[in-house]
Amino acid sequence: MEWGSESAAVRRHRVGGERREGAAAAPPPEREARAQEPLVDGCSGGGRTRKRSPGGSGGASRGAGTGLSEVRAALGLALYLIALRTLVQLSLQQLVLRGAAGHRGEFDALQARDYLEHITSIGPRTTGSPENEILTVHYLLEQIKLIEVQSNSLHKISVDVQRPTGSFSIDFLGGFTSYYDNITNVVVKLEPRDGAQHAVLANCHFDSVANSPGASDDAVSCSVMLEVLRVLSTSSEALHHAVIFLFNGAEENVLQASHGFITQHPWASLIRAFINLEAAGVGGKELVFQTGPENPWLVQAYVSAAKHPFASVVAQEVFQSGIIPSDTDFRIYRDFGNIPGIDLAFIENGYIYHTKYDTADRILTDSIQRAGDNILAVLKHLATSDMLAAASKYRHGNMVFFDVLGLFVIAYPSRIGSIINYMVVMGVVLYLGKKFLQPKHKTGNYKKDFLCGLGITLISWFTSLVTVLIIAVFISLIGQSLSWYNHFYVSVCLYGTATVAKIILIHTLAKRFYYMNASDQYLGEVFFDISLFVHCCFLVTLTYQGLCSAFISAVWVAFPLLTKLCVHKDFKQHGAQGKFIAFYLLGMFIPYLYALYLIWAVFEMFTPILGRSGSEIPPDVVLASILAGCTMILSSYFINFIYLAKSTKKTMLTLTLVCAITFLLVCSGTFFPYSSNPANPKPKRVFLQHMTRTFHDLEGNAVKRDSGIWINGFDYTGISHITPHIPEINDSIRAHCEENAPLCGFPWYLPVHFLIRKNWYLPAPEVSPRNPPHFRLISKEQTPWDSLKLTFEATACLPILQILDLPASTIMTKPYVLLCSSPQRVNTFSVVSWQWHPSHK
Repeated sequence: MEWGSESAAVRRHRVGGERREGAAAAPPPEREARAQEPLVDGCSGGGRTRKRSPGGSGGASRGAGTGLSEVRAALGLALYLIALRTLVQLSLQQLVLRGAAGHRGEFDALQARDYLEHITSIGPRTTGSPENEILTVHYLLEQIKLIEVQSNSLHKISVDVQRPTGSFSIDFLGGFTSYYDNITNVVVKLEPRDGAQHAVLANCHFDSVANSPGASDDAVSCSVMLEVLRVLSTSSEALHHAVIFLFNGAEENVLQASHGFITQHPWASLIRAFINLEAAGVGGKELVFQTGPENPWLVQAYVSAAKHPFASVVAQEVFQSGIIPSDTDFRIYRDFGNIPGIDLAFIENGYIYHTKYDTADRILTDSIQRAGDNILAVLKHLATSDMLAAASKYRHGNMVFFDVLGLFVIAYPSRIGSIINYMVVMGVVLYLGKKFLQPKHKTGNYKKDFLCGLGITLISWFTSLVTVLIIAVFISLIGQSLSWYNHFYVSVCLYGTATVAKIILIHTLAKRFYYMNASDQYLGEVFFDISLFVHCCFLVTLTYQGLCSAFISAVWVAFPLLTKLCVHKDFKQHGAQGKFIAFYLLGMFIPYLYALYLIWAVFEMFTPILGRSGSEIPPDVVLASILAGCTMILSSYFINFIYLAKSTKKTMLTLTLVCAITFLLVCSGTFFPYSSNPANPKPKRVFLQHMTRTFHDLEGNAVKRDSGIWINGFDYTGISHITPHIPEINDSIRAHCEENAPLCGFPWYLPVHFLIRKNWYLPAPEVSPRNPPHFRLISKEQTPWDSLKLTFEATACLPILQILDLPASTIMTKPYVLLCSSPQRVNTFSVVSWQWHPSHK
């Protein structure tokens, strides 16, 4: 596009005797003389002056009819975003797009709910407890036997109860080695009557954490699998391959049962692919958040078969980056079985994940129907697919995949994605290159204005981030963290408004004091181009890094560029009038709608996690950073409206007022973080463990013994909200790290002591187990790498901890997590430190 062809109303007025083309460009000499006034060029550092254009307020030269009404512009953009957010919410609430099933050959959610209610009625099912090892296993076997009786003669059902023993090292959080003994797996193989050489695995776990009935994590998945087994076994359609259903009984104990199955069970050698059913929340839609590794045919299978798709490669890359402190059996099958798979999880309402509120009544029947329809369809597709038998031939390459509001999934190979991305980049290069290569007499100082505008944009983003971080740090220091945990709108009113206000302020100052002699239309063009350039840089970077999520940047470049090309003619002739704004916002519909869709998923997952991420990570700082980043993205293509509007005073005043009022309310403690509302609880997570500790020296002699209640608050506020009500819990009983003992001398179930340094140890009577444990040091030896290797013998699984009181220099290996489902002798092994988990048998 040539700037020389534009009307004089949209050109820059320059100093130094620059001549404008066209008679209309030249102002009368006497008016020009009166208007000329030296101004320092703030971007170039001086040396250039600007002349003030005649007419127009604020020293800006305005094209006819280009000044937007501030109130209309602000309200219009706000309503636009609200409308898009409403569409996103409607799509999320629509769980099942087709009519309810229940007919023969279809998944019946009511039957699955019956399974769910029976399993959760047993109560918490910790590994080693009678509830887990006896009652739940008995119920599963009973239901499987009934299903076998009803099955079609085309199929054969085999059932096995496996009780493996083993150990493995895992690089999760701080890294550790996990030992398990006599845990329980219930395994069912459904295959053609004449057998099968290949199989697809469906995995769930029926154990739960100690304080939860575990409806979503993971009883509902096991209930879905039972119903899928029933439907497939009664089907008159023959399967080509076997389907193995693994109901594992020790997932919460660091993925142990899946390891026992994949490394020791004879059926494991048949498996060519797997589907893992998990939960990070309670109900809602189940998200495909991991696939592979590689094996793009698996993604294609999900895309082809799933009735209600909900999948994103963005979730996969975020989860596999390690920033979410969680893991699933997917890791075990991938790392120890070398098997590709699909990982699904419920992600909504993570506030009650792993709490007593995770009950069956909170999971909608439609949510069960949705998951069942998808799992049944995908398993049936894989069990009849020719690709399963030759999976190794199709293992290379990754897929870009994402759903569109849950309606359908778009998927294509990553190499095709790279080609598309670079084609989009070339479009931007041609668009911007044409402007940069135009002669100066046609474009004025476009290059310099572009670079200065880029600097102003980056400064506005940086200063807005710094501003919200300062607010977040201050709120954390005064003890008001997590004020938004029960009222998410508080974070938007505090950090979101602060970000927007700071961005608008910086650009308003630039418009007033640097771009004061430029036309609104010209500035609108420049800052649109800057936003396009920034997103293009992100696109190049992500594509170069090989990230499949680069498709988001491609969307944020391609659609705005096409929109700009379509509305340019109308904008040049009539300025920012209603028609231009309508077409502009319509063209931005897809990138902004999808961005809000992803932003919902980000906050749906991360907000609850920040309430259980430990006492060392300030959650307000994390949330403020995420909100600021999302606001910057959403504001990018709206920055040009700041320059097109007549004023921004009312908008800045409103935003500042909202931010200030919210800030004062937060500082005064108005917003309590937690809620016990039965309909929507958001509890605080505090763990209390009654324990007896015994410390041993290097000779195996007991040198110290004590007992107490070990108290951990799993969020940044510690127990500050509890102390006023329980005076015994105060700083006088703060537990300090035993520097010479492993894991600070406390029975950390996982090596996460570096995340939770705020804990308390209240003296209490000794634990009185029925069968006291026995500890005996067998040998010790110095290793060539200057560490001490200890071999000792421990017997029984009891709620007691024994700790070797070793010099810090000797602690060279990873801790062990020891778990077993029945009290029996633990095999002799070499460790430096370990943790003990109570068994109730």
